[in-house]
Amino acid sequence: MRASTLKTIAVSALAAIAATSAASAADLAARPYTKAPPAMVEVWNWTGFYIGGNAGYSWGRSNSDISYYNTVTGLPIAPPPGSITNASFDMNGGIAGGQVGYNWQTSNWVWGLEADIQWSGEKGRADYLCAATVTGGVCLPGLTFLPAGATGTTLALDRSLEWFGTARLRGGVLVSPRVLLYATGGLAYGEIKTSGTLSGFNGNGGGVAITGSSSDTRIGWTVGAGIEGMLTQNWTAKLEYLYMDLGRYDSANFVLPGLVGARVSSDFTDHILRAGINYKFGGPVVAKY
Repeated sequence: MRASTLKTIAVSALAAIAATSAASAADLAARPYTKAPPAMVEVWNWTGFYIGGNAGYSWGRSNSDISYYNTVTGLPIAPPPGSITNASFDMNGGIAGGQVGYNWQTSNWVWGLEADIQWSGEKGRADYLCAATVTGGVCLPGLTFLPAGATGTTLALDRSLEWFGTARLRGGVLVSPRVLLYATGGLAYGEIKTSGTLSGFNGNGGGVAITGSSSDTRIGWTVGAGIEGMLTQNWTAKLEYLYMDLGRYDSANFVLPGLVGARVSSDFTDHILRAGINYKFGGPVVAKY
């Protein structure tokens, strides 16, 4: 075979290889872009049981009316001018306790039930007077003169909220997947202790006094609102306000035998501000996006 023929064959082969390489490169450039596999992300879900604790402060208010009566005749006493038969007084103090509940999430809405029990340091005091006249009068029966320094029959009243609890519905909207604004309301109950000392004078001008106490477990209602945020899938923190009303009731009866008695009728309301933290049972929900 002649050298010129071999040269022609070699040049033709190189040209064919070059053309094939160019076509392959063109095919690669024309292929569409392939996306990365979808990532796995957490979904913030509020549904489930939870348990937690809280602490805060309460601004309570008690309004008490005193009805005096003659313990011999049983007839009511109409106190003279200058008497103090009604007083409203503050019952403020710290609170602490725990709560348990369950939430249901539907889209951006969260509904739930919650119950709590609280220790309370709320307490207050007021003084009342059934005023005397120059001869003693109806507030110091049997006296024909007024002992030195005597102003009448007095009642020093102390009151404290020993503990309270609530059982409430909750409902709110998620302003973001992790932040809930809610309203709440339902049943409230608590124990109110009333202590006091009734002081006066007997027919001989001698000072007499009696001290007593009573406790009442009251049932009332509460309403409020709060904000709660998810710190992790299992931990949330909240800030909550409640208004509580335990109603009106006959709270105590103090008696100086043969002289004067004092019946106490009271009501109690409370403004509660507390911060809390909850642990929600159950693990994270994972979905593809």
